[in-house]
Amino acid sequence: MSGGVDSSVAAALLKAQGFDVEAAYMRNWAHEPNVLGNCPWQDDIDSARAAATSIGIPFRVVNLMDAYRERVVRKLIDGYASGITPNPDALCNREIKFGAFCDFARGEGFDAVATGHYARRAPGIGGTWDILDAADTNKDQTYFLALLRQPQIAAARFPLGEMTKPQVREMARRFNLPNADRKDSQGICFIGKIRMSDFLREFIPDRAGPILDTDGHVLGEHPGLHHFTLGQRRGIRIPSNTFGQAYVVVAKRASDNALVVALERPDAPGLHARRATLENLSFTNAPIASPARIRARPRYRAPATPALLTPLPDNRAEIEFDAPQRALTPGQVCALYDGPRLVGGAIFAEISARNKTTATQEVV
Repeated sequence: MSGGVDSSVAAALLKAQGFDVEAAYMRNWAHEPNVLGNCPWQDDIDSARAAATSIGIPFRVVNLMDAYRERVVRKLIDGYASGITPNPDALCNREIKFGAFCDFARGEGFDAVATGHYARRAPGIGGTWDILDAADTNKDQTYFLALLRQPQIAAARFPLGEMTKPQVREMARRFNLPNADRKDSQGICFIGKIRMSDFLREFIPDRAGPILDTDGHVLGEHPGLHHFTLGQRRGIRIPSNTFGQAYVVVAKRASDNALVVALERPDAPGLHARRATLENLSFTNAPIASPARIRARPRYRAPATPALLTPLPDNRAEIEFDAPQRALTPGQVCALYDGPRLVGGAIFAEISARNKTTATQEVV
């Protein structure tokens, strides 16, 4: 239980259904010397404990800071330092919630780990389990579960999958939960209310460099490439042109430490692409072994859009979207779907604007 309303309602529902439920707060992060911002873990613990008491279930705090630092934070910092943009939330789900924490829970004698994710779990073929889109499409969080593997899904429970957010709020009031009206957290899973750039500054030294347009003209200076991501519009510190068109990041060039920007429009060089190479490809259930038509979600709030997936050796693949996609970003997760079913996920490795023309076979 995180202290929020979603995980609290999930626990209350399971208790009402007759399950033996215990609440646990994962303490993943604490203040480092000189790290800026407010990490609200104590408030979250107090809220989770109060909800557990109201539900009538035991509560404990589980210290996973060492595992989180090694499996998530280190990869996050190394990724930003190398010029990519990792997704800590997807890593947290695979490595911590349904990794280190699930191992801990099983060691304590529990059969499964339930969370407040908006996702559904359904029986698959031969005793396996699939993850399906949530009933509330606006809150669907299957994107962040795309890197889970079958044993993790078998041990997962998502009690809110068939509910909408307003229904969850109403259920919290019916259960008289003390956090029924608590605002949803807007921070990244371990950082809290601190900007990512401020957090990274404590671990990656700033290295100033030029801001260039696509013709090579110098427009300004940036403090360090790790503070920016492809497609970013705000915080570039380059004013719009006389027609009100804003600049957008289209490249981070390590060779000369240059941040490349262009005016945002459909033909902005480097902003849109159809093809990419994926790495660390994993599947939630049966793998895709040959070229297949799928739907792919290149970022959390992007729609799942038709694409062709071509598996390659070493857990890699090529993906070609039917339509150009904005700001495909190395390091980000690409979630893969077959209809409402989450097929798996991978990490964007290389982006290309060229199109593939080889014949394919419908598999998924």
